[in-house]
This record gives sequence, structure tokens and C-alpha cells, in this order.
Amino acid sequence: MLRRMHPLLRRRHLSGGITVELDRIAPRFEIQASQVTILNSPAQFYSTLKHKIRNARRRVYLSTLYIGKTEYELIDTIADALRENPDLQVSVLSDALRGTRETPNPSCASLLCSLVEEFGPERVDIRMYHTPNLTGLKKKHIPRRINEGWGLQHMKLYGIDDEIIISGANLSDDYFTNRLDRYHVYSSKALADYYARIHHGVCSLSFQVLPDPNNTSAYLLEWPKTNGSPSPLDSPEDFIGYATTILNPLIQASDNKPVLPSTSSQTFVYPVAQFTPLLKPDTSTEFPAVTSILCLLSESSAFAGARWLFTAGYFNIHPVLSSLLIASTSTNPKAPSNTQGTVLTASPWANGFYGSPGISGMLPAAYTHLSARFLDRVAAAQATNSIQLREWRRGTVGTPEGWTYHAKGLWITLPNEEYPSLTFVGSSNYTKRSYSLDIEVGALVVTNDQELKRKLGEETEILQADSKPVSREDLMRTERRVGWNVRLAMWIVEKVGGAL
Repeated sequence: MLRRMHPLLRRRHLSGGITVELDRIAPRFEIQASQVTILNSPAQFYSTLKHKIRNARRRVYLSTLYIGKTEYELIDTIADALRENPDLQVSVLSDALRGTRETPNPSCASLLCSLVEEFGPERVDIRMYHTPNLTGLKKKHIPRRINEGWGLQHMKLYGIDDEIIISGANLSDDYFTNRLDRYHVYSSKALADYYARIHHGVCSLSFQVLPDPNNTSAYLLEWPKTNGSPSPLDSPEDFIGYATTILNPLIQASDNKPVLPSTSSQTFVYPVAQFTPLLKPDTSTEFPAVTSILCLLSESSAFAGARWLFTAGYFNIHPVLSSLLIASTSTNPKAPSNTQGTVLTASPWANGFYGSPGISGMLPAAYTHLSARFLDRVAAAQATNSIQLREWRRGTVGTPEGWTYHAKGLWITLPNEEYPSLTFVGSSNYTKRSYSLDIEVGALVVTNDQELKRKLGEETEILQADSKPVSREDLMRTERRVGWNVRLAMWIVEKVGGAL
């Protein structure tokens, strides 16, 4: 019986069960635990990124929602690296809607175009993905910012030579200074090559940014003939059909061989992707991977006594995932569980929309309402003693000491262990939107290496350091109550919120 096994063998059996499940879903890479570095602050992320770019020898590829329109230092760092090394190739992928929002004023697109002007499209390839969900009259009449609700390029992949940084952070000043996120550095050529194939695959489905010879807007968005399909604006169905042939082979589990029992430490990385808008049929791997892991927690008594931490800066978790998290702490006699869970999210005063003008300023109240609804579901499942909601706050947004919280992920600590053995890291906010409209990429790390598990535990402690528990009664206080406009704000959350 599993429960009578030696603790070390039992842990290996449990982690082995996880890998068997994941091997059916996504590609698997085995790496050394020493090849994983976890950064813990925006400043460390920025300094590491700049240092690696300055020292790049062959390639730099950056996938991000946007680069801040005034990130001149980052652009200068890339330009200096290109001048220093004539063999260096740079590729940047961002979102067409988000990256051109400010046009004809300075924008992400015009800033990046300056690199193409100096070094040419042969060395600097700037691409902008456009969702196939926004075309025709919708695109013509829906105003900017709101139009981003139909889908975005949301991946955050920062590859330099044989290293890859997987994060939830974009490339702008707040993400470099006072917006807390997660940042995993993998020093692995195999992983860097794999994510480069993902990056370039989406680039081949994107518009190219080129200098405008007439200088009417400082840049042009062109659909290259080399892309292999019509643009999403001209023929969405043909575009999706072609995208499926490009992306589906990249993300599927292919030649994963059975994991052999080992007496040494092992670390596996499973890249996961959510490309729902681009795949027909949808063969995305992130949602199946997350639900498979949570099903093991909620359905197998072998995982009774595990602990989990789930975090999202914008707490609008997909209802299937919230149901599975709650079920993992069930007192069902068929699957007795003393599993403990923690949900960590941003306080309204640490929400990126706090104090925003117009309707976006309603979003923090909407997230409060969603937190209250989640706690109601926890109470209905009699899991109040098993699941804790915590809110993160460091100062108040808009003040000199105010930070925002943008981290997202899941950690699972196996029964009778001190530190996590598994984590998801990447761009996803784990919402309906993440699994239907945006394109997302991340990694699922499974390890039995004690030092890496300790580092994962330290990561969870750092993220929780500025948080405190919040009860349903706390959310009922006058300053936390939501008004009549919450329904409108809830619609915004579903359509626009969380896409940062």
C-alpha cells in the first residue's frame, strides 16, 4: 500500500504519477536543478535582462504584450548589443492592438521601429500579432482599449542565446520597478531552442513592423508574403487553419519516454501553451495540464495532506479550476483529505486598475466581488478551515511607496513535505479569457531536488510576505462593498480585465 511505503519512495511514487499524467499532454525536458534560477524582484528582473542582452552572442527573442513607449534604456541596451556584435539577431513579438494603441503619438510600435531603421529588417525582426477574433465592422467601430477585449498576444518569453526567462511580466517601467511578478531563468539550450520555435511560430503568423518611408506614423504594419497564409483580417478561417498546422505540432507531447526510477534528484520542465484562438480543433495544453494536476489532488486519496498555493493578480479564476481547488480539500469519505490551500491575490489598493479614470476604475471593486463569491463557494463546501484567501498590499497605487501585484501561478507541496515539488509559471491569469481569447505560454516544473524545492518555497514566502488573510466579513465592510456599477465592471473583467 502506498501509505505504508518509506516516505522517500512514497514521494517518488506520487511525483511519478504526476509525470505519467503530464507525459500524455505536453513535451518533457529533463534538466539539472542548478539550471533553474528564480528571481524575486522587478529590479533583479530588469538588471538580469539587460545584462544578458548586453552579452548576447547569437540571438535575442522577446515575446511580450508590449514594450513601454518610453523604454529608451532597454532599446539602447538592445542597440548597443547589436552594434557590439554584428552576428547578433533580434526578434521581438508584441500585440498589434496593445502595441499601436497610442498611434499617431509615440507607441510600442514606433519605439521598436527605431531598431529596424538603424539595423535593418535582416537583423531586427519586429512582429505584432493580431487576433482573428476582431475583424470587419467590429474592428472598424470598436474603440481602442476596448478592442483589446477580443484577444491579445499575452506570452512573456525572454530568450537570450541558450537561456530563457519565463515570466508574467511585460517590458515597461512599472514591471521593472514596483510591480511584483515571477521570473524563472532556465539555462538550457534545449528549452531556449524550444521556446524560440514557439516564438518564431507565432511571429510567422503576425504582421511585420517596418519604417514608414512617408513618415506619416513612423511605422508600417505589413503582412509579409513569407508568412504562408492570408492575414487574420483578410481571411480569419484560412489564417486559423494555417496556424493550426504551424503550432499544433510544436505543443503536443511527442516522444516522451517513460521516466525511469532514479535515486538521484530529477527535474522536469513541461512547456504548456494555450493557443485556443489559433487552433481548430483546439489542442492547447495548458488547461488540460492544470486540470489534470488538480484532478489528482481532488480525486486521489494518495495526495491527502498536500498543500497548494494559487495566485493571480487579477482574481477571476476559471470556474472549473476554482471547483477543483475547492474539491481538493473535500471531506468526501471516498477521498478523505486534509489538504490545505491558499489563494493569494492583489488587494484593491495593489490592483493595477486602482484609481484609473473612467470605467476601468471600477475593476478593483469587481475583483473584490469575485473574491467574495469564491469565499461563499468555499463556505458552501464546508472548506473554510481548509482554504485561506490572502490579499497582497505594499502601500497604495499612485503613491510614491505604492506597488502593484501581478504574480500568477500554482505551487503544490506533496504530503509530508516542507517545500513545493511542482509549480506552474508563465503568462496565464487562469481565467476564461486566458483559455479562450488570448495566447499564453508557460512551464510546469516537477522536481524532487531538495535545493530547488527550497527555492520554490522561498518564492512562495516572498510573494506572501506583504499579504494578510481576508474573510468574507472583511469584504462586507463599508469600504469594500460594491455598488450598482459592479455588473458593468464584471463585464469589463470578462472582456478586458486581467490582460496586462
